[in-house]
Amino acid sequence: MNQNHFFITGAMGCIGAWVVKNLVEKELAVTVFDISPNRSRLELIMDESQLQQVAFVRGDLTDTDHVKRSIVESAATHIIHLGALQVPFCKDNPPKGAAVNVVGTTNIFEGAREAGVEQVVFASSVAVYGESSLYSTELLQHDSELRPATLYGVFKQANEGTAAVYWQDHRIASIGLRPYTVYGPGRDQGLTSTPTMAMLAAAKGENYHISFGGYNGFQFVDDIAKIFIQAASIKKEGADVYNIRGAVVHVDDIVRAINAVEPSVTITSEDTSLPFPKGQTDAELRNLLGNIPDTSLDHGVAQTIDHFRNAIALGQI
Repeated sequence: MNQNHFFITGAMGCIGAWVVKNLVEKELAVTVFDISPNRSRLELIMDESQLQQVAFVRGDLTDTDHVKRSIVESAATHIIHLGALQVPFCKDNPPKGAAVNVVGTTNIFEGAREAGVEQVVFASSVAVYGESSLYSTELLQHDSELRPATLYGVFKQANEGTAAVYWQDHRIASIGLRPYTVYGPGRDQGLTSTPTMAMLAAAKGENYHISFGGYNGFQFVDDIAKIFIQAASIKKEGADVYNIRGAVVHVDDIVRAINAVEPSVTITSEDTSLPFPKGQTDAELRNLLGNIPDTSLDHGVAQTIDHFRNAIALGQI
């Protein structure tokens, strides 16, 4: 392995697990910091020999001293911060959501400051925007007005502001990325997880009802993980946040893609759209990173169902 060492929070989650998988495949050193001991998402996409290459630290993002100490002791050169409570959890327990998502992110920047890590890459969200009716264009620019309609979105907006102040006061650079509806193996919780659960149901030969409808930006999780790693692998100044477009399609297109792979199942959806825009533009991100992975919807859905079928056959699900 080379001397670069990646410190990843939230690696027991879907995007985080895929970030770890990609880093290990690149033979890069990885330390994982997560409060959960549940490695099921990692085990779904990585074998035991790969997992043995990862250093695991169990810790709470709200514990400032432990976060700072863990970053320093890992000898991290890069930080990818993905740890957060998602929309339903923030709604059910707002104080805990604020503690994890806002204080936790501040602790990561404090840890970077103490360890001398010059840049943090972190996950923001499309949830920093408001409902589609508030905007004059269907696809939002990265500098469109932030008008979050959920506490989760408010907390992510706070993260973007925190990053800007750490650049202003301490010259810690950052790149924030705003995914939308991420799908793929390991996506099993959160407001936008049900399209992936429909793919799992199809792999089992079962019917399923997706919990929302309308247009969304659908993004294959392996693409998102690779984009986070690309962002962490460049050096830049400032504190900037970028949209990720993916495939901007109707939920009906997800249903069609699932049935193209498994026509025997019945997949339905709600008519109600999510309280977010239809999609985002990502020209600025592409200008920053150059070529980024952009798996087609049909291919991503087929890959996901195939992965689930193999996992079912192996008894992993």
